[in-house]
Parts: sequence; structure tokens; C-alpha cells
Amino acid sequence: MKVIITGATGMVGEGVLFECLKNTNVKEVLIVSRKHYEMSHPKLKELLVSDFSDLDDFSKDLKGYDACFYCAGISSVGVKEEEYNRITYDMTLTFAKQLLHLNLNMVFNFVSGNRTDSTEKGKVMWARVKGRTENALMKLPFKSQYNFRPALMKGTDGQLNVKMVYKILAPLIAPFFPQKTLSLKQVGRAMINAVTKGYSKQILEVEDIEQLAKL
Repeated sequence: MKVIITGATGMVGEGVLFECLKNTNVKEVLIVSRKHYEMSHPKLKELLVSDFSDLDDFSKDLKGYDACFYCAGISSVGVKEEEYNRITYDMTLTFAKQLLHLNLNMVFNFVSGNRTDSTEKGKVMWARVKGRTENALMKLPFKSQYNFRPALMKGTDGQLNVKMVYKILAPLIAPFFPQKTLSLKQVGRAMINAVTKGYSKQILEVEDIEQLAKL
């Protein structure tokens, strides 16, 4: 299969990219980013896009893909809801709709987060916005659409974009919360298996991701 990945310059996207490049079911990976990712690989292509909400000039580049692993995003720390909503909801939905128009049989995987609020009514801003985004994506007529809700994640050896807080804290915290801890290898494998094998739920909590990674 041919896969599009966003967010490869971030921790989750980079970890998912590593798994895609290693997996024999994936024959091509296109990373769509705003800045260059320093890697060379026979499977890998790169498309630099300054604005994810305007892909009209890149239709030819984005056509012919089987899946999109949407790992792009920002932290909500210090960000007002209007800006967080613009990047997390508006940009994601615009990107997804344009890909759907070009690839009718696409599977779209969205990286959300543990404790995302599906009701869209809770007190936690980021959880409301993520929930609203998930709900909107599930209404789009993709071949399949899955929302991944990882919690604590451990990076893959060789990653360049693991945040220092994860490097320091993850090894210390993970033993106390094994039920909430995933490796990015598991997240990447689960995303690939969602395309090749499917899953019974559209919203995947930590235990679902762990199970799907084993299929």
C-alpha cells in the first residue's frame, strides 16, 4: 500500500514513519510537511506544503494513496481555544476532505489522545476540540476511519524528534502505568494493521491499539 503521513517532524509521526519504512506491506510513503525532514530511503517521498488548508496545487502529488496517517498537531499548552481549534479541527478536516476527494478508497487514521471528550462539552479545552474533530472525521465517507487515543508513549531507537520530557519521564513513569503505556512501534504497527486488517471500533483506546498492533 501507499501511505501519506503528516507530522513526521514530530514525535508520533516520526515513530509511525519508521514502522512504515520497515513494513513490507508499505511500498511507498509520502510525508507531507511544512518543513524538510532529513532522511533518505527508497520508499520515502516528501511534499512540502506551507498551508495544509490549501492543497489545490498539489492534487497530482496526493492522488493514488491508500491511507493517510494524520499525526500532525500542536500542544494545547499556552494556546487559546480559537487557535487550537483552527489547527486541530479546521486544518485536519480540510486536509481530510481534500484527500477524500482525490482518493475515494482511502483509510484515514487520526492521532487524537487519551481522555478525548466525545461529548464535546467537557471542561478541558483540548479534549473538547479533539472530540469534535473525531466526530467530524467519522462522518466522512472514507473506506474506513480510525481515531487513535494513545497516552504515554515511548520513542523508537534512532528517532530525532522525541521530546526531552518523554526521554526523561517515560522510562520512570511507564513501570507504574503499564496499562497506559505504548511504544511508537506499537502505534505504527496498529495503524498499518488498521488498513490491512481492519478493526471493530473507530475509536481506539490504549488497549485497542495494543491489541491491533499484535494482529
